[in-house]
Amino acid sequence: MKKLPQISEAEYEVMKIVWKHAPINTNEITEKLLKTTSWSPKTIQTLIKRLVTKGALTYEKEGRVFVYTPLVKEHEYIDQESSSFLNRFYNGDITAMLSSYLDKERLSETEIAKLRSLLSEKENP
Repeated sequence: MKKLPQISEAEYEVMKIVWKHAPINTNEITEKLLKTTSWSPKTIQTLIKRLVTKGALTYEKEGRVFVYTPLVKEHEYIDQESSSFLNRFYNGDITAMLSSYLDKERLSETEIAKLRSLLSEKENP
């Protein structure tokens, strides 16, 4: 898998909007983020510019408006971050990660059934 750009938590909020609504212009991104954050429009524009510089977004100029599309696929980014987290905190041991989680959280019967189903599918493809 190719190495994807490092994206900060704030940049990730911008990416979630772009992934969901692309192609999307600057004003639309700003409008959506102003509903869920306390960021100024200038901050949002800075985050968008950083994502373009990092190669996570591309844009086309349509008249006086910039329209953005992602260069990074959402599932690829999430896969990379999940692997990075697993390797960083659990030395790649998913059993240790799940065990640590289960020591702190209680799963519902539905969640347990879903996990059993997923494990069964992987065991018998």
